[in-house]
Amino acid sequence: MIRFNVPIKAYLTAILCCCACISLQAQKPVNILHKTAEYIFTFGEIHWLEDPVGNLTFDEIRQRDAAGAFKTNTSYYPKNTHQSSAYWFKVQVVIPQSLDKRHSVIEFFDQTIDDITLYLPGADGQYIPAHAGAAKNFQDRLFRHKNFEFLIPTTAAGTYTYYVRIKSLNEINFIMVYRTLERFINYALVEYITYGLFYGMIIVFCFYNLLMLMATGLRHYLYYVLYIVSVGVYEASTDGIAFQFLWPNTPTLNVYMYGVSLYCMSVFALIFARSLLRVKRQSPVLYKIINWTIIVRTAFFIICLLFKKEWFIYKFLDFIPLFTAFITGVIIWYKGFKPARFFVVGNALLFIGAIAKLINVLGFITGNPAVAAHYGMVMGFVLEMIFLSFSIGDQVRLFRKEKKQAQDDAIYHMQHHLKLQETVNQQLEEQVAARTKQLELQSREIYLQAQEIARMNGILEKDNAALKTNIEKITDARIKSAALTFEEFSQKYPDQENCYRFLADLKWSNGFTCKKCSYHNFSKGRKPFSRRCNKCAYEESPMNDTIFENNRIPINKAFYIVYLVFTTKGHISSYQIAEKTGMRQGTCWAYAVRIKNLLDSEEHASKKNKKGSWVDLIMKT
Repeated sequence: MIRFNVPIKAYLTAILCCCACISLQAQKPVNILHKTAEYIFTFGEIHWLEDPVGNLTFDEIRQRDAAGAFKTNTSYYPKNTHQSSAYWFKVQVVIPQSLDKRHSVIEFFDQTIDDITLYLPGADGQYIPAHAGAAKNFQDRLFRHKNFEFLIPTTAAGTYTYYVRIKSLNEINFIMVYRTLERFINYALVEYITYGLFYGMIIVFCFYNLLMLMATGLRHYLYYVLYIVSVGVYEASTDGIAFQFLWPNTPTLNVYMYGVSLYCMSVFALIFARSLLRVKRQSPVLYKIINWTIIVRTAFFIICLLFKKEWFIYKFLDFIPLFTAFITGVIIWYKGFKPARFFVVGNALLFIGAIAKLINVLGFITGNPAVAAHYGMVMGFVLEMIFLSFSIGDQVRLFRKEKKQAQDDAIYHMQHHLKLQETVNQQLEEQVAARTKQLELQSREIYLQAQEIARMNGILEKDNAALKTNIEKITDARIKSAALTFEEFSQKYPDQENCYRFLADLKWSNGFTCKKCSYHNFSKGRKPFSRRCNKCAYEESPMNDTIFENNRIPINKAFYIVYLVFTTKGHISSYQIAEKTGMRQGTCWAYAVRIKNLLDSEEHASKKNKKGSWVDLIMKT
C-alpha cells in the first residue's frame, strides 16, 4: 500500500492555486492608467457565470471563480441569455498608479437592468457591495443620471478583480465602462443635450401636427402625433430618461412601459400608413393585411400585459408590423400614389438606423463610428419624422389639388348648366308667349262653357239630392220587405258610429228623461252618443235597455243578425248566420237564440202582428 507523506490539504491547496492561476491567465487584464479617461470592457476582458437559481452568495461565487467555473465572453458584449437566471461577471484591472476616491466611476449603460450589484475591492482586500437597478427608486442612485454609476474608492496600485451580479427580466447587454469623473460629466452633458434636441423635436412635431389637425381636420395628423409620441415614450423608456423625469418613484412601470409604448408605436404606425396612403381605396388586400396585423399584435400585447410580461423582451416581433407598413408604402408608391415616396424613404432610413445600432451592439464596429451607430435608432427616428412630415405635406398638396380640380369641375358644370338653363328659359318664354295668345283666344269660349256647366251642375245637384232621398227610401223599404246581404245591409249601417247614432235617435225619439231623477236636460257623455244628466250627472249609453245591452260582437253585425232573425221569423240556422256574417257558429247561435226568445216571448205575443219592422225588436220595453 502506498502512503503519501504530503497531507491531502496541501494537495487541494495546490490544485486550487493552479486553477486560480489558470483562471487568471485565461482572463485578459485591463491596464487603467492615470491618464485613461474612458475604457469599455469587451470580448475576453469579461468572464461570466450563470446562476440558474439565483441564490449563490458572493463567497460561493469567489470559490467557483477560484475553481475556474467562470467562462470567457466570446461576443462583443455578453448578454443574460436566460432571463430567469442571475448572471455574474468579472473583469480584471491593473492599476499602475493609485486612484483617488473621487477620481473615477464604473458605469453600466443598459438602463433596463432590474437589479445590479457591483463588488468593489477595498484597500484592505475586502469587497464593498454597491446596489442599483431599474427596480429601485430613481432617487436612490448615487448620481441623478439615467445610467448606473458606482464611485471607485481610493485604490492603490495593483491588480484587482471586480465582480458584478445582474438579474433582469429584460434581455440586457452587459456594457461596463470605466470613466474619470471629468470624462463622465462631459459625456453626460453632451448626451443630455442630444436627448434634449431629440425630445424637443418630438414635442415641436407634435404641436405642429396638432395645429394642422385643427386646421384641416385630416385624421392622419392625429395618428402621426400618436405615433411619434409612442416613439418618444419608447426611446425614453429604453434610455432611462422616462424613469428619471416621468415616474422616478414608480420603478414597476419600467417593466411595462417600453412594451406598451412599442405596441402603440407599431399599431399607430400601421393606422397612420393605412390613413395616409389611402390603402382601403388603393389596395383592399393590403387593407385587410394591415387590419389583421393590428388584431394579432393587439392579442399578443394583451397576453404579455396580463399573463406573460416576460414576453415583452421579444422586441424583434415588432419588425413585422413596421415592415408591413414599409412594404405597403412601396406597393402604394408603385401604384402611382406620390405621397408614398417620402413615407418609404422615411421608413427606410429608420431601418438603416436600426441595423446600425444592431451592428454596434454586436460589436462589429468600434471608435467614433460605434458612437454614431449607438444613436442610430434616434437618428433614424428623427429622419423618419422629417420625411413623414414631407409625406403628409405632399398628401395635403394632393388633397388641395383634388379639391381644386373638383371645384373647377363644379364651376364648369355650373356654367354649362347656366347656359343650358338660359337656352331652355328662352325657349320656354317663346312657347309661353305663343301659348298665352292661344289661351286668350280660348278664354272667352271657356268662360261661356263655364257658365253653362255651372247651370247644369245646379240642376244635377238637385237631381242627386232627390236621387239620394229615393235610394234611402228604397233601401229602408227593402230592409222592411226582404232579406238583404250583409254588404247591402252595411250601406245603411256601415260602422259603429252610424249604429250608435241610430240607437240614440230611436231611444230618445220622444226626448231625454233621466232614469235616476227624471230630469230632461242633458249633455254629451264620455262614450259616443251617450247622454249625461245635467242634474245628477248620471250617464246613459244608447245601448242601455235595448237588445244590444252588454253586446260583445260588432254592433253592425248584431244589427244584421236581428234583421235576419226577424225577416226569417226565426227560421234561419246559426250556420247560415255564420256564413253571412263571417263569425263563429257558436257565437251566432247564442245571439240568434236570444233574439228568437225575444221574438217568441209571451210578453210580445200580443204585439207580434203589429211589428212591421225588425227595429221594433230593439227596445226591450
